Amino acid sequence: MKYFIKTYGCQMNESDSEKIETVLNDLKNKKVSKIEEADLIIFNLCSVRQTAVDRVFGQLNKKNNKKQKIFLTGCILVNDKKKLAEKADLIFDIREIKKLKDFLLKNKFKNKKFKQARDENFDFSYLKIKSKHRFQNRAFVPIMTGCNNFCSYCIVPYTRGKEYSRPVEDIVEEIKALVKNGYKEIVLLGQNVNSYHSKFSIFSRRLLRGPNNFQFLNSSMINFSDLLKIINSLKGDFRISFLTNHPKDMNDDLIDAIAKCDKVVKHIHLPFQSGDNKILKKMNRCYTRTNYLNLIKKIRKKISEIKFSTDVIVGFPGETEKQFQKTVDVIKKVKFEIVYINKYSPRFKTLAFKKYPDDIIWSEKKRRWRVINDLIKL
Repeated sequence: MKYFIKTYGCQMNESDSEKIETVLNDLKNKKVSKIEEADLIIFNLCSVRQTAVDRVFGQLNKKNNKKQKIFLTGCILVNDKKKLAEKADLIFDIREIKKLKDFLLKNKFKNKKFKQARDENFDFSYLKIKSKHRFQNRAFVPIMTGCNNFCSYCIVPYTRGKEYSRPVEDIVEEIKALVKNGYKEIVLLGQNVNSYHSKFSIFSRRLLRGPNNFQFLNSSMINFSDLLKIINSLKGDFRISFLTNHPKDMNDDLIDAIAKCDKVVKHIHLPFQSGDNKILKKMNRCYTRTNYLNLIKKIRKKISEIKFSTDVIVGFPGETEKQFQKTVDVIKKVKFEIVYINKYSPRFKTLAFKKYPDDIIWSEKKRRWRVINDLIKL
């Protein structure tokens, strides 16, 4: 069978698509680059922004080959699933990817989706699938998934569920294999890598003995800064990068680890979303403009060569021109290497959807997008 896969969203979705491809390839299916050549079309969707959902609807509406099967997965909200189910042969949760193999073999295309289990019962072992990575020298390694922050605009807690951190043993063994196979950049992934935590096992203690004793052998948990140190101590010529981070969890231990670990790329993706305190509070971001700017100063003081990228949202409900200009001012002050600009779109089930009317017209959101886009081009 020939298949075509299209990925929307973040690097975690890209990593999930690699795992889907691995499962399909193991069943002797062939990936094709043109959608019209495929027997099976898979959209790995992101409902974080309405525009991504609209693109998928557009693709589904263009489909005129009734023999082609359509599978959907990714971060999909319940109300989007209901609409998409009419167009799709199957909607499956990425955490149920192991069932995809059985489903394809049995060819039960009449079912629209797998029976949904409770979040705490999901099998996260799908993260162990040894992906065939798309890039020759760079490999995505998920270290955690889900999120507990509940930013008021974000659907990730509703689609990915609560935070789950992979055992450090699994992560280390995967990275060792990747380095042995010649990968030069290891990208650690998570919705909030800063909140990674894993139980301190016998395996972990063994890794930390010897010349690289980081003086936390009596701890009961490994956090993200500990994990960076462990990976940094592994043999081999490779770099470590990671995303994404939350400013509230960027503590001194983590900053020190980034500074001291020679394999860690001196670049931090640190979303600030808005430069106005009232908007940040409505977003439930748990920090202020001053907190963020002071954090940037602290990091630069400890790591002189550090570079930053960020995410911002324009047109959040109630955002005035004055509040928008405060976001512009933060961008000018920090001088980010890259700024990813998102135009706010209301997402079903989120607090912002329930509580705040979407009162900024689309043309104004586009104008604010252009203002920042023009600024970062200078």
